[in-house]
Amino acid sequence: MDWLSNLFFGTGIAHSIFVLSIVIAAGIFLGAKLKFKGITLGITWILFFAIACSHFGMTLDPLVENFAKDLGLILFVYSIGLQVGPSFFSSFGKGGLSLNILAASIVLLSCVTAYVIHLLSGVDIATMTGVLFGAVTNTPGLGAAQQTYQDLTGVANPDIASGYAMAYPLGVVGIIFSLLALRWFFRIRLDKEEEQVKTEKGEEQQIIHYDVTLTNPQIDGIRVRDLSQLTHVTLVVSRIITADGNEFMPDADTVLHVGDKVRFVSDQKNERTVLLLGQLTEVAWEEKEKDIHLINRHIIVTKSKINRKRIMDLKIREAFNITITRVRRAGIELLATPELRLQMGDRLTVVGEQEAVDRLAVAFGNSTKRLDAPNLAALFFGIVLGVTLGSLPIVLPGLSQPFKLGLAGGSLIVAILMGAFGPKYHLVTYTTSSANLMIREIGISLFLAAVGFGAGKTFIPTLVGGGYVWIGYGVLITLLPLLIIGFIARKGLKLDYFTLMGLIAGSTTDPPALAYATSQSALNDRAAVAYSTVYPLTMFLRVLTGQLMILLFI
Repeated sequence: MDWLSNLFFGTGIAHSIFVLSIVIAAGIFLGAKLKFKGITLGITWILFFAIACSHFGMTLDPLVENFAKDLGLILFVYSIGLQVGPSFFSSFGKGGLSLNILAASIVLLSCVTAYVIHLLSGVDIATMTGVLFGAVTNTPGLGAAQQTYQDLTGVANPDIASGYAMAYPLGVVGIIFSLLALRWFFRIRLDKEEEQVKTEKGEEQQIIHYDVTLTNPQIDGIRVRDLSQLTHVTLVVSRIITADGNEFMPDADTVLHVGDKVRFVSDQKNERTVLLLGQLTEVAWEEKEKDIHLINRHIIVTKSKINRKRIMDLKIREAFNITITRVRRAGIELLATPELRLQMGDRLTVVGEQEAVDRLAVAFGNSTKRLDAPNLAALFFGIVLGVTLGSLPIVLPGLSQPFKLGLAGGSLIVAILMGAFGPKYHLVTYTTSSANLMIREIGISLFLAAVGFGAGKTFIPTLVGGGYVWIGYGVLITLLPLLIIGFIARKGLKLDYFTLMGLIAGSTTDPPALAYATSQSALNDRAAVAYSTVYPLTMFLRVLTGQLMILLFI
């Protein structure tokens, strides 16, 4: 039975793969099964199980440990960057700026809290940085701090991972507790919040259609292409029935006449402008479609040559006699204006005759299989650039040695830039949510398992020797920033409770908190929207502060 003993406690490649797989599988199983009132530590159980295995004598070759940790961190951070990249810069617009300022304030205040505790308690800053990222449940920040420490000193510090592990469980609970505390303090009633959201939602911009009989003599005889210039708003004309009953799909040169029945597609805020053109009317479009064979259909852009092309440049109306009315991208519905640039994965709503729609589908790809296969060339090329950028020495005033972004920082920045600007330069970086999630989960699993093996030998002695007080420090780091900024957001900025919950969950990048927030309302998605708005900047700041805490105070 020596062969079995060697698999568990030996050395070599087979042993390393075996123990990593055991730890990852067991950690994921525990994360799925062990819950308390719906709250779970999730994939972080991999870290705790690896610590336990290491404590009881199961080891991992140091070279394999470092390789698994660094590769896992790169895959995890890079996939996150690709995911948040397309929305990173746009998240600062349309009210997102105030939410991101609040989220950045939470990040900054948590760092200040950790530093003050370091000064008052005497706990070294490296350990306190681990406690900080356990308290805010942010693993990329932990990885950035560990790597920066090793680059500076040449040795690993297991206390960073130990501090993280001790603070993490109550970090998850503390984030949800802060949501409950704010709800109690402000005496928030969910039913009243729902009514407020309903009222506001009725005023928000929505893309809808209007069926109008034209009565305004000022538009009699003008072309469709001149309509938006006349009204000063964006209007898409998808179908027309003339006064003599002829129904057709117009092109840019179609002339409008009083008495025409027209279907406009536009933002809800433009309803008043549309009503100036005529009277709302009911049109049995569906019955007409049977006679002239017009259909509505969804087409997915899966051909790279369409990527970043403007709708007006594709001349779809001229080539296919088809109208694109809406574009759905990353869960957001966009109006199909002529200037809109299409991207891989866009879902188009089109109207036209069956044969023409079929030809357009072929031209645009419309192949979900094409999207199921991630562009691995772009993925690994981006990692090459990320590692290169992360290894580049940067001289900053006040630092004793050149500053490096590190594997985490370099990969994250490159991934964000590629996700945001890659399509502009015809670089297809699109991956489906499932493919991105697979890469991310493999990365974080390898990272947590390797970190756990590195920290396992010293974790229990550290805990018994006084490290248990780090748990209390972690609770302070979790609660103080969230309660302070939460109070300001609710009292000063009058945020509704659902948006506030999403802000707090996003500023800690904590999925269990998001799950709790979304469970509080099945009637609106404001918590999820706020979470996705602040998540990109928060993730970037957590990685950056993980490095700066070590660089500035070691």
